Amino acid sequence: MRMVFSLVMVLGLGLAGFAAWKTSEFINVTKAREQAALKRIVPTVEVFVANKPLPFGHVLTPDDVVKVAWPKNALPETIFQDPALLFPGDGSRQRTVIRQMEKFEPLLASKVTEPGEDAGLNTRLDRGMRAFTIKVDASSGVSGFLRPGDRVDLYWTGNTAGLTAESSGEITKLIESGINVVAIDQSTEGTATGAAKSVTVAVSPQQVARLAQAQMTGRLAMSLVGVSDDTTAAAADVDKRGLLGIIQQEVAPVEAAKVCTIRTRKGAEVVEIPIPCTN
Repeated sequence: MRMVFSLVMVLGLGLAGFAAWKTSEFINVTKAREQAALKRIVPTVEVFVANKPLPFGHVLTPDDVVKVAWPKNALPETIFQDPALLFPGDGSRQRTVIRQMEKFEPLLASKVTEPGEDAGLNTRLDRGMRAFTIKVDASSGVSGFLRPGDRVDLYWTGNTAGLTAESSGEITKLIESGINVVAIDQSTEGTATGAAKSVTVAVSPQQVARLAQAQMTGRLAMSLVGVSDDTTAAAADVDKRGLLGIIQQEVAPVEAAKVCTIRTRKGAEVVEIPIPCTN
């Protein structure tokens, strides 16, 4: 009996020792794996990325971006990490997207403008509108008083002789009213000085065709519309007679005098002899 008890105790101690050894081995292996995993973990930093597709010309707001972890050893040179740099000041000087970005694409300085910087002329055009440039001088361009954002009426002066029965030479006609100016010369800012050489306006494709034809066949002049003026200019056609107030007199047709005759025969010859008309 004592021998059996001793044998069981020895066997139990052996099993306990084996279990302890296996446990220790498992712990050592687990620690080694954890240390290897820690060595493989790449340090990260938080950066700003787009949280949705951002098209060209989009004005960037805090709602368009989100912060994500980015590998520290793979940071692009001009990536944004500080919100004060991405959105400086009180929000009045916003950045504009100048390269289309996809969702979760990092925001880089090369993909957005500087704060308050204009992104270009095409960002000022509404849907369906086109930019058209008109050559002007000091008189036709309102002597340098135009600025981007102004509205103008456009007048065409050209020769209409031979186009219609009533055409009588040169005429000045209002062809477009309340057209938006988007650029002066090559500037979209309101800082231009002096008389402009060209004015770019935002018009529809149909208006582009009209203005191109007008510029080829005559001279264009502009008149500045007031800021608070919401009226629509009435049609205006003025030629030389209208300018000088000359009214063309209509000549009444002269009725030809009625002549009455009688015919008489003298031999083989028939002679008409005038006589007074009785009615």
